[in-house]
Amino acid sequence: MIKIICVGKLKEKYLEAASKEYIKRISKYTNIEIIEILDSAIDDKKIALEKEKIGIQKHLTGKEYIITLEIEGKEISSTEFSKELDKKLMINSNITFIIGGSHGIHSDIKNISNFRLSFSKMTFPHQLFRVMLLEQIYRSYKIMNNEKYHK
Repeated sequence: MIKIICVGKLKEKYLEAASKEYIKRISKYTNIEIIEILDSAIDDKKIALEKEKIGIQKHLTGKEYIITLEIEGKEISSTEFSKELDKKLMINSNITFIIGGSHGIHSDIKNISNFRLSFSKMTFPHQLFRVMLLEQIYRSYKIMNNEKYHK
């Protein structure tokens, strides 16, 4: 089971369509759940992160392998990501990805993360990043199953 906890909702129809398409493709391999946490409209970073942390924690069981998406995280290739995902799925059948809001991820959430992953040192819009993560998860399953992936 893959769970993705996202701060914020998809607002653009084309990103929503892409997200739905990748969810459909991933569903061939595993159950997947997307949980959207309301992003805090508060400008105060500390208060916003605290509210988002509480929303995220409500959806954590304490039994899953947690991967946080962070600029400070480790950068790996798609093949390495696939191998890492495959290894972790053998040990723990529940993997939870956490995508923070515009202020990032609260340090308490980072501290319980099992793996801090970075796609790049660049900053991406949260809505677009969700689609990018879904695409990489789909690509990983294609790699794990030795299936051709059309580029």
